[in-house]
Amino acid sequence: MALFGNAHTIDPGQAASDFARLLGSGEGVQAAYQLVRDVIMFTDRRLILVDKQGITGKKVEYHSIPYRSITHFAVETAGTFDLDAELKVWVSGQSLPFQKTFTKGVDIYEVQAILTQHVAR
Repeated sequence: MALFGNAHTIDPGQAASDFARLLGSGEGVQAAYQLVRDVIMFTDRRLILVDKQGITGKKVEYHSIPYRSITHFAVETAGTFDLDAELKVWVSGQSLPFQKTFTKGVDIYEVQAILTQHVAR
């Protein structure tokens, strides 16, 4: 989904505050990442992808992916020449994955552990 830019960690409490209208009653944000204008949030119930569109970013698409809908996922670690790590998430009913790129500063293993905690139930 991302064409350029890299994700970095943002405070889950701040993400919960900024996107409170998206969260259900009692739903908590466990981890959040900023990708240029987009945001990725892992809650205790689902994965939320906030996709700002257009030049101004006023048009926003919100993807809500219940963890039970994730069929599989992959992480690719950063390398010597490729400094970015990637996350790919396949959702039932879709052939192409959602794909996000993270800076080397983000612990991609932490992202993988969060998904494993919810998807492998």
